Amino acid sequence: MRGTMRRLIAWSLLAATMAFAVAACGSDNNSSSSSNSSSSAGSTSAAAPAQPGKGKPAVTIGTKDFTEEFILGELYKGALEAKGYTVKLKKNIGATEIIDTALTSHKIDAYPEYTGESVATVAKRNEPAKTADEEYQLAKEFYEGRGQTVSEPTPFEDVDAIAAPKAYAQKHGLTTMEDLKKLGSFSLGARPEFKNRQQGLAGMKKVYGITKAQFRQLALGVQYQAMDTGKIDTANVFTTDAQLASGKYTVLKDPKGVFGFQNVSFVIDKNKLAQLGGDQFMAVINSVNKLLTTDAMTSMNKAVATDKQDEAAVAKQFLQANKLT
Repeated sequence: MRGTMRRLIAWSLLAATMAFAVAACGSDNNSSSSSNSSSSAGSTSAAAPAQPGKGKPAVTIGTKDFTEEFILGELYKGALEAKGYTVKLKKNIGATEIIDTALTSHKIDAYPEYTGESVATVAKRNEPAKTADEEYQLAKEFYEGRGQTVSEPTPFEDVDAIAAPKAYAQKHGLTTMEDLKKLGSFSLGARPEFKNRQQGLAGMKKVYGITKAQFRQLALGVQYQAMDTGKIDTANVFTTDAQLASGKYTVLKDPKGVFGFQNVSFVIDKNKLAQLGGDQFMAVINSVNKLLTTDAMTSMNKAVATDKQDEAAVAKQFLQANKLT
Protein backbone atom coordinates (compact mmCIF):
# COMPACT_ATOMS: atom_id res chain seq x y z
CA MET A 1 0.00 0.00 0.00
CA ARG A 2 0.83 2.49 0.02
CA GLY A 3 7.89 11.14 2.17
CA THR A 4 9.15 13.99 0.76
CA MET A 5 7.60 15.57 -2.32
CA ARG A 6 9.33 15.39 -5.63
CA ARG A 7 9.02 18.10 -8.23
CA LEU A 8 6.59 17.37 -11.06
CA ILE A 9 7.63 18.08 -14.61
CA ALA A 10 5.26 19.11 -17.35
CA TRP A 11 3.78 16.20 -19.26
CA SER A 12 4.70 17.49 -22.69
CA LEU A 13 8.29 18.05 -21.62
CA LEU A 14 8.38 14.63 -19.98
CA ALA A 15 7.50 12.82 -23.19
CA ALA A 16 10.20 14.61 -25.16
CA THR A 17 12.80 14.20 -22.43
CA MET A 18 12.19 10.48 -21.97
CA ALA A 19 12.22 9.88 -25.69
CA PHE A 20 15.62 11.53 -25.88
CA ALA A 21 16.92 9.59 -22.87
CA VAL A 22 15.91 6.24 -24.29
CA ALA A 23 17.15 7.03 -27.77
CA ALA A 24 20.73 8.32 -26.63
CA CYS A 25 -13.99 -7.78 -10.38
CA GLY A 26 -15.66 -4.49 -9.42
CA SER A 27 -16.75 -2.50 -12.45
CA ASP A 28 -14.42 -3.92 -15.08
CA ASN A 29 -13.34 -1.97 -18.11
CA ASN A 30 -12.53 -4.93 -20.34
CA SER A 31 -10.68 -4.74 -23.60
CA SER A 32 -9.03 -7.30 -25.84
CA SER A 33 -6.89 -6.85 -28.88
CA SER A 34 -3.93 -8.28 -30.73
CA SER A 35 -1.35 -6.46 -32.79
CA ASN A 36 -0.97 -7.32 -36.45
CA SER A 37 2.43 -8.28 -37.81
CA SER A 38 4.16 -5.36 -39.44
CA SER A 39 4.73 -5.83 -43.15
CA SER A 40 7.90 -4.77 -44.87
CA ALA A 41 7.58 -1.54 -46.78
CA GLY A 42 9.58 -1.06 -49.93
CA SER A 43 12.45 -3.48 -49.51
CA THR A 44 11.73 -7.21 -49.32
CA SER A 45 14.90 -7.58 -47.27
CA ALA A 46 13.58 -5.42 -44.40
CA ALA A 47 13.19 -7.54 -41.28
CA ALA A 48 9.77 -7.57 -39.59
CA PRO A 49 9.70 -6.58 -35.92
CA ALA A 50 10.05 -9.51 -33.53
CA GLN A 51 6.63 -10.81 -32.52
CA PRO A 52 7.19 -13.33 -29.69
CA GLY A 53 3.51 -13.19 -28.76
CA LYS A 54 2.22 -14.50 -32.08
CA GLY A 55 0.46 -17.82 -31.63
CA LYS A 56 0.51 -17.57 -27.83
CA PRO A 57 -2.69 -17.70 -25.75
CA ALA A 58 -4.31 -14.49 -24.53
CA VAL A 59 -3.22 -13.08 -21.17
CA THR A 60 -5.72 -11.51 -18.78
CA ILE A 61 -4.26 -8.65 -16.75
CA GLY A 62 -6.14 -7.10 -13.85
CA THR A 63 -5.67 -3.78 -12.08
CA LYS A 64 -6.62 -2.44 -8.69
CA ASP A 65 -9.02 0.42 -8.15
CA PHE A 66 -7.12 3.68 -8.62
CA THR A 67 -5.57 5.86 -11.31
CA GLU A 68 -1.98 4.67 -11.10
CA GLU A 69 -3.03 1.04 -11.51
CA PHE A 70 -5.19 1.91 -14.52
CA ILE A 71 -2.16 3.53 -16.15
CA LEU A 72 0.08 0.57 -15.34
CA GLY A 73 -2.42 -1.80 -16.89
CA GLU A 74 -2.53 0.24 -20.09
CA LEU A 75 1.28 0.44 -20.23
CA TYR A 76 1.66 -3.35 -20.01
CA LYS A 77 -1.16 -3.91 -22.46
CA GLY A 78 0.28 -1.57 -25.08
CA ALA A 79 3.84 -2.89 -24.79
CA LEU A 80 2.69 -6.51 -25.00
CA GLU A 81 0.41 -5.92 -27.96
CA ALA A 82 3.32 -4.31 -29.78
CA LYS A 83 5.06 -7.68 -29.46
CA GLY A 84 2.12 -9.63 -30.84
CA TYR A 85 0.48 -10.70 -27.59
CA THR A 86 -3.28 -10.70 -27.12
CA VAL A 87 -4.21 -8.88 -23.92
CA LYS A 88 -7.48 -8.79 -22.01
CA LEU A 89 -7.42 -5.95 -19.51
CA LYS A 90 -9.77 -5.97 -16.51
CA LYS A 91 -9.59 -2.67 -14.69
CA ASN A 92 -10.86 -1.62 -11.28
CA ILE A 93 -11.11 -5.07 -9.72
CA GLY A 94 -10.57 -3.78 -6.20
CA ALA A 95 -8.14 -3.61 -3.30
CA THR A 96 -5.23 -6.00 -2.74
CA GLU A 97 -7.31 -8.55 -0.87
CA ILE A 98 -9.86 -8.69 -3.70
CA ILE A 99 -7.50 -8.75 -6.66
CA ASP A 100 -5.27 -11.38 -5.06
CA THR A 101 -8.33 -13.63 -4.82
CA ALA A 102 -8.98 -12.98 -8.51
CA LEU A 103 -5.40 -14.10 -9.23
CA THR A 104 -5.49 -17.27 -7.13
CA SER A 105 -8.91 -18.24 -8.50
CA HIS A 106 -7.59 -17.78 -12.08
CA LYS A 107 -10.05 -15.06 -13.00
CA ILE A 108 -6.98 -13.09 -14.03
CA ASP A 109 -3.48 -14.26 -14.93
CA ALA A 110 -1.47 -11.32 -13.64
CA TYR A 111 -1.58 -7.84 -12.14
CA PRO A 112 0.79 -5.07 -10.94
CA GLU A 113 1.31 -5.11 -7.16
CA TYR A 114 3.35 -3.08 -4.69
CA THR A 115 6.06 -5.10 -2.96
CA GLY A 116 5.18 -3.91 0.52
CA GLU A 117 1.55 -4.80 -0.06
CA SER A 118 2.60 -8.25 -1.24
CA VAL A 119 4.56 -8.83 1.95
CA ALA A 120 2.23 -7.26 4.52
CA THR A 121 -1.24 -7.80 3.08
CA VAL A 122 -0.91 -10.89 0.90
CA ALA A 123 1.81 -12.81 2.76
CA LYS A 124 0.64 -11.33 6.10
CA ARG A 125 4.13 -10.67 7.42
CA ASN A 126 3.88 -8.13 10.22
CA GLU A 127 7.53 -7.13 10.62
CA PRO A 128 8.57 -4.31 8.26
CA ALA A 129 11.45 -4.91 5.86
CA LYS A 130 14.62 -2.89 6.36
CA THR A 131 15.40 -2.21 2.68
CA ALA A 132 13.59 -2.10 -0.64
CA ASP A 133 15.58 -5.09 -1.87
CA GLU A 134 14.61 -7.13 1.19
CA GLU A 135 10.96 -6.23 0.61
CA TYR A 136 11.21 -7.37 -3.02
CA GLN A 137 12.95 -10.63 -2.13
CA LEU A 138 10.35 -11.44 0.54
CA ALA A 139 7.56 -10.84 -1.96
CA LYS A 140 9.29 -12.93 -4.63
CA GLU A 141 9.88 -15.85 -2.26
CA PHE A 142 6.26 -15.80 -1.13
CA TYR A 143 4.85 -15.83 -4.66
CA GLU A 144 7.30 -18.49 -5.85
CA GLY A 145 6.09 -20.77 -3.07
CA ARG A 146 2.48 -20.23 -4.08
CA GLY A 147 2.68 -20.85 -7.80
CA GLN A 148 3.30 -17.31 -9.05
CA THR A 149 6.37 -15.30 -9.94
CA VAL A 150 7.23 -11.61 -10.29
CA SER A 151 8.97 -9.25 -12.67
CA GLU A 152 11.84 -6.97 -11.77
CA PRO A 153 10.66 -4.04 -9.60
CA THR A 154 10.14 -0.50 -10.86
CA PRO A 155 12.57 2.29 -9.89
CA PHE A 156 9.67 4.29 -8.46
CA GLU A 157 7.74 3.39 -5.35
CA ASP A 158 4.32 4.64 -4.36
CA VAL A 159 4.12 4.48 -0.59
CA ASP A 160 1.15 4.96 1.69
CA ALA A 161 1.57 8.05 3.84
CA ILE A 162 -0.37 10.29 6.18
CA ALA A 163 -0.97 13.84 5.01
CA ALA A 164 -2.61 16.86 6.60
CA PRO A 165 -3.61 20.29 5.30
CA LYS A 166 -0.53 22.48 5.61
CA ALA A 167 -2.23 24.93 7.97
CA TYR A 168 -3.32 22.09 10.30
CA ALA A 169 0.15 20.57 10.28
CA GLN A 170 1.80 23.90 11.08
CA LYS A 171 -0.69 24.67 13.87
CA HIS A 172 0.00 21.34 15.60
CA GLY A 173 3.68 20.98 14.75
CA LEU A 174 3.25 17.89 12.60
CA THR A 175 6.24 16.80 10.54
CA THR A 176 6.54 13.06 11.29
CA MET A 177 4.23 10.21 12.27
CA GLU A 178 5.58 10.46 15.82
CA ASP A 179 4.04 13.93 16.12
CA LEU A 180 0.51 12.53 15.81
CA LYS A 181 0.81 11.28 19.39
CA LYS A 182 0.86 14.93 20.52
CA LEU A 183 -2.75 15.34 19.41
CA GLY A 184 -5.46 14.63 21.94
CA SER A 185 -7.64 13.21 19.20
CA PHE A 186 -7.73 13.56 15.44
CA SER A 187 -9.68 12.17 12.51
CA LEU A 188 -8.05 10.03 9.84
CA GLY A 189 -9.77 9.44 6.52
CA ALA A 190 -8.92 6.37 4.45
CA ARG A 191 -10.35 3.58 2.35
CA PRO A 192 -12.02 0.81 4.41
CA GLU A 193 -9.22 -1.77 4.25
CA PHE A 194 -6.67 0.70 5.66
CA LYS A 195 -8.16 0.38 9.16
CA ASN A 196 -7.00 -3.18 9.83
CA ARG A 197 -3.82 -3.39 7.75
CA GLN A 198 -0.35 -3.64 9.23
CA GLN A 199 0.67 -1.10 6.61
CA GLY A 200 -2.23 1.00 7.81
CA LEU A 201 -3.87 2.09 11.05
CA ALA A 202 -3.19 -1.25 12.80
CA GLY A 203 0.52 -0.84 12.07
CA MET A 204 0.46 2.81 13.15
CA LYS A 205 -0.85 1.71 16.54
CA LYS A 206 1.71 -1.07 16.87
CA VAL A 207 4.80 0.77 15.61
CA TYR A 208 4.14 4.35 16.73
CA GLY A 209 1.65 3.91 19.57
CA ILE A 210 -0.94 6.07 17.80
CA THR A 211 -4.18 5.22 19.60
CA LYS A 212 -6.30 8.36 19.35
CA ALA A 213 -7.06 8.38 15.64
CA GLN A 214 -10.77 8.52 14.87
CA PHE A 215 -11.12 6.49 11.68
CA ARG A 216 -13.33 7.91 8.96
CA GLN A 217 -14.11 5.54 6.11
CA LEU A 218 -13.78 7.24 2.73
CA ALA A 219 -13.93 6.06 -0.85
CA LEU A 220 -10.54 6.16 -2.52
CA GLY A 221 -9.97 9.48 -4.26
CA VAL A 222 -12.11 11.78 -2.10
CA GLN A 223 -9.68 12.21 0.79
CA TYR A 224 -8.25 15.48 -0.54
CA GLN A 225 -11.67 17.07 -0.85
CA ALA A 226 -12.48 15.89 2.66
CA MET A 227 -9.33 17.58 3.99
CA ASP A 228 -10.05 20.75 2.02
CA THR A 229 -13.55 21.05 3.50
CA GLY A 230 -12.45 20.26 7.05
CA LYS A 231 -14.32 16.98 7.30
CA ILE A 232 -11.13 15.19 8.34
CA ASP A 233 -7.88 16.33 9.94
CA THR A 234 -5.56 13.86 8.20
CA ALA A 235 -5.78 11.36 5.39
CA ASN A 236 -4.09 8.31 3.97
CA VAL A 237 -2.53 9.25 0.63
CA PHE A 238 -0.12 7.77 -1.92
CA THR A 239 3.19 9.55 -2.39
CA THR A 240 2.82 9.79 -6.18
CA ASP A 241 -0.64 11.41 -5.97
CA ALA A 242 -0.86 14.35 -8.34
CA GLN A 243 -2.71 16.44 -5.72
CA LEU A 244 0.38 16.60 -3.51
CA ALA A 245 2.09 18.84 -6.08
CA SER A 246 -0.26 21.67 -5.13
CA GLY A 247 1.72 22.43 -1.97
CA LYS A 248 -1.50 22.50 0.08
CA TYR A 249 -0.64 19.42 2.13
CA THR A 250 2.11 18.25 4.46
CA VAL A 251 3.15 14.60 4.08
CA LEU A 252 4.35 13.24 7.40
CA LYS A 253 7.66 11.41 7.45
CA ASP A 254 7.65 7.72 8.40
CA PRO A 255 11.03 7.20 10.14
CA LYS A 256 10.13 3.73 11.43
CA GLY A 257 8.99 2.51 8.03
CA VAL A 258 5.52 1.31 9.00
CA PHE A 259 4.40 1.68 5.39
CA GLY A 260 7.33 -0.34 4.05
CA PHE A 261 8.75 -0.11 0.54
CA GLN A 262 6.34 -0.03 -2.36
CA ASN A 263 8.02 -0.59 -5.71
CA VAL A 264 5.82 -2.24 -8.31
CA SER A 265 6.29 -5.78 -9.59
CA PHE A 266 4.15 -7.63 -12.11
CA VAL A 267 2.76 -10.77 -10.44
CA ILE A 268 1.86 -13.62 -12.79
CA ASP A 269 0.82 -17.25 -12.57
CA LYS A 270 3.83 -19.49 -13.33
CA ASN A 271 1.99 -21.90 -15.60
CA LYS A 272 0.52 -19.06 -17.62
CA LEU A 273 3.93 -17.42 -17.93
CA ALA A 274 5.35 -20.63 -19.38
CA GLN A 275 2.56 -20.72 -21.98
CA LEU A 276 3.32 -17.11 -22.91
CA GLY A 277 7.00 -17.73 -23.57
CA GLY A 278 8.56 -17.30 -20.14
CA ASP A 279 11.58 -14.99 -20.34
CA GLN A 280 10.46 -13.44 -23.64
CA PHE A 281 7.17 -12.34 -22.13
CA MET A 282 8.76 -11.09 -18.93
CA ALA A 283 11.34 -9.13 -20.91
CA VAL A 284 8.52 -7.00 -22.31
CA ILE A 285 7.19 -6.30 -18.82
CA ASN A 286 10.67 -5.43 -17.55
CA SER A 287 11.26 -3.09 -20.50
CA VAL A 288 8.32 -1.03 -19.22
CA ASN A 289 9.19 -1.29 -15.54
CA LYS A 290 12.74 0.00 -15.88
CA LEU A 291 11.43 3.31 -17.29
CA LEU A 292 8.96 4.00 -14.50
CA THR A 293 10.76 6.59 -12.43
CA THR A 294 9.01 8.70 -9.80
CA ASP A 295 8.84 11.72 -12.12
CA ALA A 296 7.47 9.64 -14.98
CA MET A 297 4.77 7.99 -12.90
CA THR A 298 3.77 11.16 -11.08
CA SER A 299 3.47 13.03 -14.37
CA MET A 300 1.26 10.34 -15.87
CA ASN A 301 -0.88 10.34 -12.73
CA LYS A 302 -1.26 14.10 -13.04
CA ALA A 303 -2.18 13.85 -16.71
CA VAL A 304 -5.03 11.47 -15.87
CA ALA A 305 -6.20 12.55 -12.40
CA THR A 306 -5.79 16.32 -12.72
CA ASP A 307 -5.75 17.08 -16.44
CA LYS A 308 -8.48 14.50 -17.14
CA GLN A 309 -6.71 12.79 -20.02
CA ASP A 310 -7.60 9.22 -20.92
CA GLU A 311 -5.25 6.72 -19.26
CA ALA A 312 -4.93 4.65 -22.44
CA ALA A 313 -3.87 7.73 -24.39
CA VAL A 314 -1.39 8.77 -21.71
CA ALA A 315 0.12 5.28 -21.64
CA LYS A 316 0.33 5.19 -25.43
CA GLN A 317 2.16 8.52 -25.52
CA PHE A 318 4.67 7.28 -22.93
CA LEU A 319 5.28 4.02 -24.83
CA GLN A 320 5.70 5.83 -28.16
CA ALA A 321 8.11 8.34 -26.62
CA ASN A 322 10.20 5.44 -25.34
CA LYS A 323 9.98 3.39 -28.59
CA LEU A 324 8.08 0.50 -27.01
CA THR A 325 5.34 0.48 -29.64
